[in-house]
Amino acid sequence: MSKDEFLALALRNPVNATILDELHRLALPDAWLVSGCLVQTVWNVLTGRPIDHGIADYDAFYFDADTSWEAEDAVIRTLHARLAYLGAKIEVRNQARVHMWYPAKHGLPYPPLRSSSEGIDRFLTQNTQVGVRRASDGHEVYAPRGFDDIAALIARPNPGPNFSAANYEAKAKRWKALWPEITVIAAE
Repeated sequence: MSKDEFLALALRNPVNATILDELHRLALPDAWLVSGCLVQTVWNVLTGRPIDHGIADYDAFYFDADTSWEAEDAVIRTLHARLAYLGAKIEVRNQARVHMWYPAKHGLPYPPLRSSSEGIDRFLTQNTQVGVRRASDGHEVYAPRGFDDIAALIARPNPGPNFSAANYEAKAKRWKALWPEITVIAAE
């Protein structure tokens, strides 16, 4: 699967397209729509399911040096207010703040990030290491592992400093129930 094919399939989900447009309008620094909502849309197209089947939420990242909770909360409230009509659960997070709360929430280390793409690099699964954002000439796609696993419906662990085999197994089990066609590579 090429980048252009991936993008065309991911944008078939009108919620993805609308969030991308709104992130662009808000002009948040280093803002991306990321992960499952993109991959799962592609899986849904490839397996003939409804476009939003199994999508629990839509994750948006941005990277702002203002790491105050108040600043992030203002962004969350603004995006939710503007997109409430979609009826979708949208999770927006300032990636400059993740290291401040991740260890307490997940019990794992999380060194500070320098960009949103570094947050994408640390995703639990390699197949979800993908982000899309609007650009002046269309869309930019960040996919450090490419699109082969997405096209082949493969879930593969992404070992790293914040990897949790238990979290991976739980995620893979949920996905396998929703998309029985996927192949789950076990965590080592």
